[in-house]
Amino acid sequence: MDRHIRSPEDVLRLLDDLFAPGADRWTSRAGAWWDGFYEDRSKPVPFFAAKPDESLASYVERGLITPGRVLDLGCGPGRNALHLASLGFDVDAVDLSPEAIAWARERAREAGADIRFHCGDAFAGAAPDGPYDLIVDSGCFHHLPPHRRVSYLGLVEDALAPGGSLALCCFAAGSMGSETPDTDLYRGTGLHGGLAYTPESLRWIFSRLEERELRRMRDEPAGSPYFGEEFLWAALFRKPHGPLPLSR
Repeated sequence: MDRHIRSPEDVLRLLDDLFAPGADRWTSRAGAWWDGFYEDRSKPVPFFAAKPDESLASYVERGLITPGRVLDLGCGPGRNALHLASLGFDVDAVDLSPEAIAWARERAREAGADIRFHCGDAFAGAAPDGPYDLIVDSGCFHHLPPHRRVSYLGLVEDALAPGGSLALCCFAAGSMGSETPDTDLYRGTGLHGGLAYTPESLRWIFSRLEERELRRMRDEPAGSPYFGEEFLWAALFRKPHGPLPLSR
C-alpha cells in the first residue's frame, strides 16, 4: 500500500504519471526525447533556423518591450535568446534538452553573445529566480498537460516583475494541435503532439495578467529574417503593477 499524496506538488506528479512514458514532453525525464528531436540539425524544421519570432521582433520595434532581464522558457537552439541579447537584453535561457542547450551555446559563442543557458526542468528549479522584465515562451506552453498550467502560471506570476511581460506563442485551434477536452486527455495516452488553444481560452487562463496583444503570427517566407507560422497565436500579456486580481 502506497500513500504518497501530501502536497499540491505530489498531486501534480501523480497526474504527470497518468500519461504514458512516451507522451512525456514536459518533465526532466523528457530530455532524451528532445535530444533525439534536436540531434539532426539539418532537418527542415522551421524553428531550427537562427531567426527570432516575428512577433517578438515587432514588440521591440514598437516599444512594447524594452531591454531588461529576460527568461526564455524552452529556448531550444536559442534563436530568440540570441536576438534579444543582440539588442542589449540580459538573458537567461532554459531547456530540458542537453542537445538543444549545446547547440544554443555554440550559436552564442559564434555570435559573441553573453547568454546564461540552463539545462533542466524550469518547473523543478532549473530556471533562476526573478524578477524578470520579460518571459519569452515560443512553443513550451502548448506541450504542457492541463494540470501543469498551474505550475506554469505560478512560475510566470512569481518570476515577472510588476509591469513585466509574457511573450507567448502557442498552437491555434483549427490550425494546429489537439482540441481534445482537458478531461479526456487523462483517459488517453498523451497530448497528441501539443494542445491547441482558442483566444478565449488563452484570455481565461491568463486572466490575472493584462492583455496587450493577441493575434495570429504572421507567416514569414523562407528568406525572411524572422520566424513566423500562421498556425500559432502570438500573445503579449503584462503583469499589473499592483496586486494580482483574484480572478477576472
